[in-house]
Amino acid sequence: MMKVKNEKKMETILSDACNKELDQCSYEELYTALLGIVEEESKKQIMPVKGRKLYYISAEFLIGKLLSNNLINLGLYEDVKACLEAHGKSMAALEEVEPEPGLGNGGLGRLAACFLDSLATLKLPGDGIGLRYHCGLFRQKFEHQSQSETPDFWLGGDEWAKKTEKTYTVSLAGEDYTARLYKLAVTGYEGRTNYLNLFDLDTVDPSVIKDGISFDKTEIARNLTLFLYPDDSDDAGRLLRIYQQYLMVSAGAQMILEECRERGSDLRDLADYAAIQINDTHPSMVIPELIRLLGEEGIEFEEAVEIVTKVCAYTNHTILAEALEKWPKHYLDTVVPQLMPVIKKLDALVCEKTEDETAFIIDKSQTVHMAHMDIHFTHSTNGVAALHTEILKNSELNQFYRLYPERFNNKTNGITFRRWLLKCNPELTELIESLIGPGFKKDASELEKLLGFVDDEKVLKRLEEIKRDNKAALAEWLKHTQDVIVNPDSIFMIQSKRLHEYKRQQLNLLYLIHQYFEIKAGHMPKTPVTAIFGAKAAPAYTIAKDIIHALLTLSKVIADDPEVCKWIQIVFVENYNVTAAEKMIPACDLSEQISLASKEASGTGNMKFMLNGALTLGTMDGANVEIAEAVGQENIYIFGQSSDQVIRRYSHGDYSAKEWYETDPNIKRAVDFLTGEEMVSCGCQEKLERFKNELIHKDWFQTLPDFNAYIVRKDQAVADYAVNPLGWTRRALINISKAGFFSSDRTIAEYNDNIWHLGE
Repeated sequence: MMKVKNEKKMETILSDACNKELDQCSYEELYTALLGIVEEESKKQIMPVKGRKLYYISAEFLIGKLLSNNLINLGLYEDVKACLEAHGKSMAALEEVEPEPGLGNGGLGRLAACFLDSLATLKLPGDGIGLRYHCGLFRQKFEHQSQSETPDFWLGGDEWAKKTEKTYTVSLAGEDYTARLYKLAVTGYEGRTNYLNLFDLDTVDPSVIKDGISFDKTEIARNLTLFLYPDDSDDAGRLLRIYQQYLMVSAGAQMILEECRERGSDLRDLADYAAIQINDTHPSMVIPELIRLLGEEGIEFEEAVEIVTKVCAYTNHTILAEALEKWPKHYLDTVVPQLMPVIKKLDALVCEKTEDETAFIIDKSQTVHMAHMDIHFTHSTNGVAALHTEILKNSELNQFYRLYPERFNNKTNGITFRRWLLKCNPELTELIESLIGPGFKKDASELEKLLGFVDDEKVLKRLEEIKRDNKAALAEWLKHTQDVIVNPDSIFMIQSKRLHEYKRQQLNLLYLIHQYFEIKAGHMPKTPVTAIFGAKAAPAYTIAKDIIHALLTLSKVIADDPEVCKWIQIVFVENYNVTAAEKMIPACDLSEQISLASKEASGTGNMKFMLNGALTLGTMDGANVEIAEAVGQENIYIFGQSSDQVIRRYSHGDYSAKEWYETDPNIKRAVDFLTGEEMVSCGCQEKLERFKNELIHKDWFQTLPDFNAYIVRKDQAVADYAVNPLGWTRRALINISKAGFFSSDRTIAEYNDNIWHLGE
């Protein structure tokens, strides 16, 4: 009876908000009304801040659509859903109205979003700080089997981020700019409400965008927050990134000091009021900026350094040296001249500590290393998976580990189960709750109770039905959004992540070419295969875009071949985002996590797929290592070189891709096909030849040495899926039961216990 009463109450609230009967409301009107209802309900969860508060600074927050997530967290989702259905309306159609925020791109941004959710769920005081991008990264379009980019105009109409009257003055290249604060409420699941603080300029003008996503990068007042990660293939683009980063950290630092003062800090005791987490190197300038601002308050340099070091902590997200940001000193002299005296003094302090030039902030070539500054002048440096952290300590950042062994620690990444299970897989959620109760929604470790059902055929059959339903739903979504028809009875093998050579979509591509030849020779797979990709390539990353072109071209070659298309289909989802992920992840049978061992810091897609009942095909890289340890080798498909083997190859410099190409006929056949008649007739010869040459003469991420091992393990997975479906589902249930460790609630609790000590 209480349920009906709540539905009726929601009907009254919604009707009053829309000022008309629900039957007469458009989805746009309902969305606006619910946005207001969520705003009011979220205010009831605001809690006072006592002791330390966290400020999580990140260049990106890939928050996804927020309505359903907020309704779930506030306990309103079922009432709203039932109320809408009673009036012939659906949540799915309502969700279509909401634009997807263009505030993030890949795993870094999605992790930040999960962390904000978990902070609020655990009732920890913690806000995000970032930028309000007008056009996101870009909207991906496929034309002539190639990626093109257009602006993602997601702003406009009703928005979650509310404009405030609060502004801060930020000096860039000697000119003052006014940073406007927007506040976006972050609701926790039965928790508190925190905020994502986003800064913008009132003067930004999207009309400056001309062809595709090009614009005059020198018109800072009009372009500063247009795009996330603007093209940095020229000096103007690289300078623009520094402009962006400083706007974020300067406005953020001013806001932090202001809030702490209001709560009673005299700034000398700042560490009692604030903890700042620097998410990757994009926000690194917050360190010298805080020191500069404290100096303006009369605090001596040495004391300011001590204060800031106690306040700030740094998360390293990469093993790739090129991803650790470093800037020519003259760039910083141009954009942030007020910071350079501070950075020089910090470098002088480093020189007093060590004679190791590889640890200096400013090197001999007058390049400023942001990660070096982070490690020296924060009290904690953490990696994001056990393997990643060990590699940082033992090799990549060993010179720093020798200086500060007590500062290095690991915090294996996690995901929020509210979005990646409750929101995107309600059927599975319902099954789990019927078996073990609702406790897993707050304490993911309770999923372990599912181990009691791994031999229950009735449960396994129901799990098979749920997977089948999710595959059918994805098939329908692909037909509707991509105009592609797929076979739900095939095995769905999904690789969805940023397009980068180290993530090795090219290895997957070569496997599909190999299978093409096998089918032509009469060797059919045990079941039809649907290979699904989702990925964006950075606009200036030529080889990454060439890989997309090769995949799209191969998909056309296969689709046009009546002999092969019955067995293989390649689907590349255009403009992959959180909404697409929510459709793809529950439908996945085999999760492709095939980065070169030692190169992926963690990965979080691997966790989302695992949670939704996919088996992992992967290298022993990033969090795959911990997933394998959790589920057991018999419940995961591991292949390829170990991280130690890979690191040795790099250190010896003896890897020759050409030797592998010339001596292995399988490899040569697959690579040569890239520029064969079938591919060239459908694609661009220049792009295909460039990609082929890259594989033969460079292959920086050792695709070819892992090729044959990948074929063997992947073929084994396909055979297991086809021959023993119930056994496959049993292993899927084991994966789900072991996914609890990979909750972002656990990760955030560890951060708080070991680094932040919030509320104390």
